[in-house]
Amino acid sequence: MSLRLEDRWVWDSWPFTDDEGRHHLFYLQAYRSLGDAHARHMNPSIGHAVSDDWRTWQVLPDALAPRTSPGWDDGTTWTGSVVQGPSGRYHLFYTGASRAEDCLVQRIGRADSDDLIHWERFGDAPLVEADAAWYEKLGGPWHDEAWRDPWVVADPDGDGWHMLITARANHGEPFSRGVVGHAWSADLDAWEARPPLSEPGKFGQMEVFSYTEFDGRPHLVFCTGTPELNPALHPPGQLGGMWLLDGPGLLGPWEVNRARRVDHASLYAARLITDLDGEPKLLGFSDMVDEAFVGELLDPVPVTFES
Repeated sequence: MSLRLEDRWVWDSWPFTDDEGRHHLFYLQAYRSLGDAHARHMNPSIGHAVSDDWRTWQVLPDALAPRTSPGWDDGTTWTGSVVQGPSGRYHLFYTGASRAEDCLVQRIGRADSDDLIHWERFGDAPLVEADAAWYEKLGGPWHDEAWRDPWVVADPDGDGWHMLITARANHGEPFSRGVVGHAWSADLDAWEARPPLSEPGKFGQMEVFSYTEFDGRPHLVFCTGTPELNPALHPPGQLGGMWLLDGPGLLGPWEVNRARRVDHASLYAARLITDLDGEPKLLGFSDMVDEAFVGELLDPVPVTFES
């Protein structure tokens, strides 16, 4: 295990490589003293570590935690991504939820930094939330309002910035509603929700998107737990885990029913990185082993698809 904290569980993470080639990793963490691993979701903060080889990590000061005064993110600070904007400043996009809403409504906000170490929230309001014109809101067939895991990437043609988001469509069978949520911004400050980049299909939800080139083609990387699979469209006994999906480009359309599962028993919330040998590998955490939560970052995993 490349990153195991004695006093904390580690789960979803997102990398950023700086101008000097050092690999920064931001990750969700919670204290093992909670006892119940499920309780980690309501007690998270965002940790930060740095590495030269994707395996040996130096833990740095925490990046962000739920705000201590009442607000839209006083309950959680969940998964996100980091980009460097045109000004040279770094921007950490993250998922927040409020205690006033029992952390059931997810929204997306931002924190900013000049050095990747010290982070300050960008205002007191979220940047973007699910639009009922296209997306399921709280009160639908699921227990929460999904609008999380923002993956921000510059438009390949220079037309602003795109955000890929874990979301659910406002129509279809409950276990088909997982879609690639989408928002757009001209300047990283003002965001607008846009229609999803996929149609409902095989997944009740798809989590922790990232967009990358793999094997010479554009790909989405995402994860789905076994209970969120659409049983009508998967073979009996199909397991969840990591999935890769090739497509025509960043804005799709993404045909989610064509996604391929990575053959690994516990890898989850992984991102595709280029390893020291130049090969693409998946960097993520170990989820469940022998029905127990592990909560440790794995060394980079080769991409091998389930047969």
